[in-house]
Amino acid sequence: MQASEAAAAENQIAFAFMSDSDIRPPQPGMARAQAQAVNGGAQEPGIVPIVAAALAAGALVLALVASPAGEPLLLTVMAVLAMLGLFAVFGYVAGHIRIGERVRDDDLIRAFANSLDDGLIVTRRDGRPLYANKTLADLVGVTAAGEVNALETLFAGDPKAAAAYFRLERAASRREPWREEIEIAAAAGRPARLLRVSQRPCYVPGHDRELGQMVLWTISDVTAERARQASAVETLEATLERMDSVPAGLMEVDSRGVVRRLNATLLRWLGIEPQSLSDRGLKITDIVAPEGAELIANAAAAFYTHGQGVDLDVKLDKGASVPLRFFARRDNQGGLLIAAFRREASAADGDPGAAEIRFARFFQSAPFGIATVGADGRLMSTNAAFARMIPDGSAAIGAPAVAALCKFGDTEMTASVETAIKQAIAGTVSPTPIEITVGSQNEFSRRLYLAPLTQAKDAREAAILYLIDATEQKALEAKFAQSSKMEAVGKLAGGIAHDFNNVLTAIIGFSDLLLQTHRPTDPAHKDIMNIRSSATRAAGLVAKLLAFSRRQTLQTEPLQLGEVLGDLAPLLKRSIGETIDLKMPSGRDLWYVKTDRTQFEQVVINLAVNARDAMPEGGTLSITTRNVTERDSQRLAHHGMSVGEYVLIEVSDTGSGMPPEVMAKIFEPFFTTKGVGKGTGLGLSTVYGIVKQTGGFIYPESTPGHGTTFRVYLPRYLPDNEDELVAQKTAKKERPQDLTGSGRVLLVEDEDVVRSFAVRALKRQGYEVLEASTGVEALELMEQHEDQIDLVVSDVVMPEMDGPTLLKELRKKNPHLKIIFVSGYPHEAFETSLDKNEQFAFLPKPFSLPQLAAKVKEQLAR
Repeated sequence: MQASEAAAAENQIAFAFMSDSDIRPPQPGMARAQAQAVNGGAQEPGIVPIVAAALAAGALVLALVASPAGEPLLLTVMAVLAMLGLFAVFGYVAGHIRIGERVRDDDLIRAFANSLDDGLIVTRRDGRPLYANKTLADLVGVTAAGEVNALETLFAGDPKAAAAYFRLERAASRREPWREEIEIAAAAGRPARLLRVSQRPCYVPGHDRELGQMVLWTISDVTAERARQASAVETLEATLERMDSVPAGLMEVDSRGVVRRLNATLLRWLGIEPQSLSDRGLKITDIVAPEGAELIANAAAAFYTHGQGVDLDVKLDKGASVPLRFFARRDNQGGLLIAAFRREASAADGDPGAAEIRFARFFQSAPFGIATVGADGRLMSTNAAFARMIPDGSAAIGAPAVAALCKFGDTEMTASVETAIKQAIAGTVSPTPIEITVGSQNEFSRRLYLAPLTQAKDAREAAILYLIDATEQKALEAKFAQSSKMEAVGKLAGGIAHDFNNVLTAIIGFSDLLLQTHRPTDPAHKDIMNIRSSATRAAGLVAKLLAFSRRQTLQTEPLQLGEVLGDLAPLLKRSIGETIDLKMPSGRDLWYVKTDRTQFEQVVINLAVNARDAMPEGGTLSITTRNVTERDSQRLAHHGMSVGEYVLIEVSDTGSGMPPEVMAKIFEPFFTTKGVGKGTGLGLSTVYGIVKQTGGFIYPESTPGHGTTFRVYLPRYLPDNEDELVAQKTAKKERPQDLTGSGRVLLVEDEDVVRSFAVRALKRQGYEVLEASTGVEALELMEQHEDQIDLVVSDVVMPEMDGPTLLKELRKKNPHLKIIFVSGYPHEAFETSLDKNEQFAFLPKPFSLPQLAAKVKEQLAR
């Protein structure tokens, strides 16, 4: 059964494709199958019986027409014939009847296959041929076409060709398409040829899947095609060789800036080895600076209108430089075709090109932007610095100068620049520069100077522009103005705070005295507590003002911030609420810093509370810490930050963020974005003052809708030894609890109310107190009592003689006298006027009765 189906498949393909030069000899069975296919399966009749029947029918018709009785029959026959003719006409017009010989489908396929330029052969999977077209016979030869294994015979004479044909047959047996190019040696009067042989599987429908699988082979003569390609390569090599010999540098750059080709001349000028090009992946910015590449691109854009070159000094690998003039134009793919010419003046005197080359070098190497403007207001030439200072690429040669300089500027700036350029073209000198801003966000400041070049009407270049980068200067000016404003406000706040501290000291002190004489059950006790509470609250506000002005007293100590934040975490969680997720990752082995623990906690709490207010719907608050090495600090882009080692505290939230206009004022005192009664505006100003007084830096960063980040850098502190850390912890544990004592104390204070409170407070604790209102009066009392005074408590700022001067006078007679300074200013404000090794204690104002008593007892106990 399978054998009969296979034979049928062969016969069908042979019938459809068989040519006169079929490579397979015809067989009787195949001839019979063809005859049956043509006649619908019946035997073909002989020609003689058909002719005899036709003659008999004709004779019968003539006999009937000749007889008299045949007239009606004749008319009937004529009517029938007329009717049949009419139907035939209509059928021909409608297209149902065609006149002419019918062309069979297999004839069309055979004619098409024989007309192809490529040879075709259809084989079974086992390699037995079924059909070959006429072109194949011409390719492989008439003799070989009659053989069963034509291709195998053709390629058997050459081992390389035979190996290629073997790979084709192996792929055909695996049902894999394959292609080979096989070279045929010259033989039997035929020249050597190169044949492209390919095969791919095909399937004849209507048969068993295994029996209907065929292989279509295609053989093409590509000898002429390869000869043309070889000729083109030779032509290209000859062209490239001629390019290498020209006395100009030639370079091709693609749209990405990658150098595709350099000629030998430019390679020699640049000192680059040809074999190193593929390893380096050379870009145009490796040859010229980025702004120089931009100039070349701008020149390419104006090549057809101006044809102007760009003079650049190109640095070589060995550090030297060579002056080159570049001409460029764009290709169809957006790349650059660049020609470079070396510009070297002769050493001889009077060389006309020497001045031009020297000017070109000065022009391109100038650290500020230079451009020339034509009489029509368009840029005629620009140097590299000018292209760099106009970062959006609009400073192209031929572009209007006003449009290039004011692309993102406002109407006022554009009008000013336009007027100045017109005046310079007209020959008017304008010594006053124009401040302009460039960049899509107007983030860069430039200072523009203009000057006329000539007053001739036919001059090509009418004016010259000078552009100086003023971005850093503007930033420094803004920073200095902000610093000056903050300093002025700080001095004002510090002066007010000092006076308030004296008043608050008296209020808090007398409240403490009253509380000692009133029991909690007394009606007045609650009123006194309210007075003291209000005074304490006022003291907190004053402390914030002093913190902002950096004049508060800091009780500094070595701290490990990881431990401090760990202790502060419960309080922070209560402060920010449950809707905010608090994350506090800490860096490993954090360095020590030296700061006031209470004030540092205040910094973190203030920042956390502000973050909470920025996240009313909840969010994430992250407080991270890590060490910042000296190398890391060098890479930071913060202005004014000294290079050194720091510990970074970063407070980030996912809140609403702040716009730039708010960011510019956040550290100013009494500035707040909160509603009335919801904030004093002193939180961030206090944070700023504490960080600055500690010697640190704080930098905010915020984007509306994306949260805010505050980065606080505190300088690293290196303890002298472990004893310092132990002594610090021991001092905290050894604070006296019993505030009573004995001894003679000299109290020096120019404020009567403060002095009165302090005298009564110390007398209540058991001390004998001598009081003086000035430093001169204090010296007189010391002379009267000589060595009978155990301790001096003195204000710092007093008329006639201040506290430090008083101490110096006292030390002359009593070098070991103990002294406590009290002041609303920090001790750093006056300790510079004392000797470096001077020993004294300090009590900041405002102070309470227990604080004064504890400090006095602590000093007398030493």
